[in-house]
Amino acid sequence: MAVCLILDAPGMTQAQYDQVRNEVAPGNRLPQGALSHVAGSTDNGWCVVTTWESREVLDRFFRDKLQQALQRAGVTSQPRMFEVVNTMQP
Repeated sequence: MAVCLILDAPGMTQAQYDQVRNEVAPGNRLPQGALSHVAGSTDNGWCVVTTWESREVLDRFFRDKLQQALQRAGVTSQPRMFEVVNTMQP
């Protein structure tokens, strides 16, 4: 079952986002197992939403890549994850 990761990071800057993205998704390409990625600035920081093929794939990506990249960029916010029960596309 697909899962979603939401990182709502108060205080995060675009420079920090770019640093993390360049490290975990070189060439602005989705990592293996990712289905979608959207990101943008908010009133107080940055928000990133990704969907993944499965919880196992997301857990492995988080453990092996994302967690360390966030730490190196100085991002302390922790993402939330949930199982996807519905998606809509045009």
